Amino acid sequence: MRNRGTVTPITAARLAEETGVSPRSLYRDIDALRAAGAQIEGERGYGYRLVEDPALPPQTLDEVEIEALALGLAEVSALGDPVLARAAGSVLAKVAAILPDTRERQLLHAIAHVFRPEPRYQDMIDLAPLREACWREQALCLSYTDGDGRQSRRVIWPLALVYNDTCITVLAWCCLREDFRMFRSDRIAAIEPDGMSFRPRRVALLREYVGRLAERRAEQATH
Repeated sequence: MRNRGTVTPITAARLAEETGVSPRSLYRDIDALRAAGAQIEGERGYGYRLVEDPALPPQTLDEVEIEALALGLAEVSALGDPVLARAAGSVLAKVAAILPDTRERQLLHAIAHVFRPEPRYQDMIDLAPLREACWREQALCLSYTDGDGRQSRRVIWPLALVYNDTCITVLAWCCLREDFRMFRSDRIAAIEPDGMSFRPRRVALLREYVGRLAERRAEQATH
């Protein structure tokens, strides 16, 4: 939102698109920010940029935090998941828009980089149904092949997606086994909605599952 030199201000249409609000709401927000003391240059039909003001409270992100943020977003972009890659780019633009000029330049030109000749996860399935089912706390029916090549259909309560070194794993409650299980996404042949809701149990189940994993690691460390 702040630009120097020959770079033109950002238009209200682009700001509205990046922030997910209507242009009318954006204009109201800009008026409110100006009333609160923010120095925002520009006008409707031309564009806007935020002037760095020493009188305003400093942002909470220091240099190392900005590098960590830039590195994390770059890693997300390199995973191979196009939905998360687009989201990472959107987050970068939104955070850059609220940082002071010097911090914005550091974020956009960070010293920490991620280089992957190929995406981290290749030939991945569409994760949208899994992600949506986790958010909505809805059961799914999977066509799954285990490590020994055995095929089965499982109704699961998906709790979380875990991005491991070599694959993406679904942490879930398996209705067939009546216990927690991990399902590799690259072994899932098909995903169908089951129609059953397990709301509001996801958070409690996930907490219990993670607790069990921590106990197991502690036991292994003592042997």
